[in-house]
Amino acid sequence: MSLDGWRLVIFATVLLLMWSWEWYRPHRPRPTGAGRRRWANLTLVVVNTAFLRLCLPLLAAGVAIEAQHAGFGLFNRVSLPGWVEFAAALIALDLAIYWQHRLMHRWPPLWRLHAMHHSDTAIDVTTGVRFHPLEILLSMLLKMGLVALLGASPLAVVVFEIALNAAALFNHGNVALGRFEPGLRRLLVTPEMHRIHHSPEPDEHHCNFGFTLSLWDRWLGSYRASAQAGDLQVGAGLSQFREARSQTLVQLLKLPFSRGPFPR
Repeated sequence: MSLDGWRLVIFATVLLLMWSWEWYRPHRPRPTGAGRRRWANLTLVVVNTAFLRLCLPLLAAGVAIEAQHAGFGLFNRVSLPGWVEFAAALIALDLAIYWQHRLMHRWPPLWRLHAMHHSDTAIDVTTGVRFHPLEILLSMLLKMGLVALLGASPLAVVVFEIALNAAALFNHGNVALGRFEPGLRRLLVTPEMHRIHHSPEPDEHHCNFGFTLSLWDRWLGSYRASAQAGDLQVGAGLSQFREARSQTLVQLLKLPFSRGPFPR
């Protein structure tokens, strides 16, 4: 099976496992009318994949292959043990995604794109794939540029993308880890930690930017341990986009271009 094939299989497996976990042991009661927003969220996977393929002839793994063939990038010009290059590429890419996420909250034009993700009125595994196509495109361009500069191996790039997708599905899940959560949170972003990031309160949703490693938030001053309302009561969504009609696929795609005051 190709690397792309493995990526698709692992994505589908994690999605199914998290959905099953949510169904049998939801942390919070499932909201009424969840089917419409879930359908819109999942449809975005297809839309975003098609949009990327249409816009870019190569994606991050393809850039890694071309850089390797051309001998371009740091790791293709210096001699380091393979495991060091592999680990360094994973860490650098994860740190880049952290800063990208933080910038999305900082710069108003980017926040308009990212706000679609935060406009979800409930948090579950499908929220982990709810991103605007233009945000997905910008994120891919960032990864492609960093992959080229690093000369990261195709395997490291694919492993990183698999881990990033799996982490996004996991930490948006409507699940609880119980007594295992504090220990796991020391290294990884947990659902309890990431739910704070989706709070309607600005001082709460402008924190906890990590997707995979929780270390970046702790080390770079953006960590918040708990929401003021508590884990079971913390809300989700943005005040301007709470109506049911705002959750349709067409309205989600139009959301960054909405007129009037935009919630920060």
